[in-house]
Amino acid sequence: MTGTTIKRDLRTGRSLWADSPGLGVPVRPLDAAISVDVAIVGAGISGAFMAHALSKDHSVAVLDRRAPLMGSTLASTALLQWEIDLPLTTLSQKIGAANAKRAYLRSRHAVDALKQIVAEERIVCGLKDKSSLYLAGDAYGYRALEAEAEARAAIGLDSQYLNAAALRERFGVTRTGAILSSGSASGDPARLAAGLLRRAHAHGAQIWSPVEVLQAVSDPDGVTLLTDAGHAVRAKSVVFCCGYEFPKGVATPGAEIISTWAMASKPRQRCPTWLKDMLVWEASDPYLYLRMGGDGRLIVGGEDEDSATAHQDKAKLRRKREILTGKLHRLLPDVSFEIDYGWAGAFGESATGLPSIGPVKGMDHTWAVMGFGGNGITYSVIASQIVAAEIRGQRDPDADLYRA
Repeated sequence: MTGTTIKRDLRTGRSLWADSPGLGVPVRPLDAAISVDVAIVGAGISGAFMAHALSKDHSVAVLDRRAPLMGSTLASTALLQWEIDLPLTTLSQKIGAANAKRAYLRSRHAVDALKQIVAEERIVCGLKDKSSLYLAGDAYGYRALEAEAEARAAIGLDSQYLNAAALRERFGVTRTGAILSSGSASGDPARLAAGLLRRAHAHGAQIWSPVEVLQAVSDPDGVTLLTDAGHAVRAKSVVFCCGYEFPKGVATPGAEIISTWAMASKPRQRCPTWLKDMLVWEASDPYLYLRMGGDGRLIVGGEDEDSATAHQDKAKLRRKREILTGKLHRLLPDVSFEIDYGWAGAFGESATGLPSIGPVKGMDHTWAVMGFGGNGITYSVIASQIVAAEIRGQRDPDADLYRA
């Protein structure tokens, strides 16, 4: 047996978040068979939100072949946006205007829910409210962005179109146009995931690591997970939260694994004041995005490639850092950027920019959460809401949007 999920080398280089304080999570080796209400496979950000959502009224076991947080979570740059990779206007053409509206509004509400969870649970993760500046590029020009801002405003989303003159006057950026939107955030994804797992543990959840699930077998009453520890896990429900290591046999139509790169500067870099409160990204392919951390670091990423393995190339990591630095200096010539961290990771895309969240076909009592697109953490919130409701026997009104 080779495991129930596809194995990938998810990261290369050194992530900024690997050196974050407060990443301790209580873990145990699986030294006996256990029985729980819910078994969650994956101890990254998706599994952490799922465990947090379910542990207050269910017995929960979280299992991971790695230590907690050590998969794709460390590769995240934690732009906590409600804006979806595909603009509202484009998404409307793919899934219909009514569904696109629901998807955008659900994403917006998920960011609010995330902020509420962090506040209520008092999780220290550097969470900060941010606005978003979406710059015209070679994929969507200023006319497309003007139409996009109007479409968003029509469904109640706070988005304002800025023409070239207004953009230059307010931000010193030379582009043909941009959309300015409120309601996003940024933070430290590793500290967020660790905080959620610790809160779930306080409610009785147990985190078992390292434990690899070799096989999952369902029956009318639940699911049995066979593990490399030689002990079975029996659960009434199982949720695969494996990031980009998709469960084998689960359909992922239109999904691709690609590679992406990121870097972080040394603290207290010279940046314009407005950048402290802004997430910046561009409508280009490949695209550039950037934000500031609370310690004055500048975090820059992008340069995606259609390859599931390119991120493993260490020489390419150096070249991508040079390309990203060049793009940054062309966009903001006065910004100082002295590289302190550089990393790369696997990244998932879908045809719509939406994730796959739902029951596993042919396997009772089992769900799979597969995050695609640049909104991985936002989608983790949505997944925890949808799956938790279904495990409780309830129905989420937007669940159909994310069915594969």
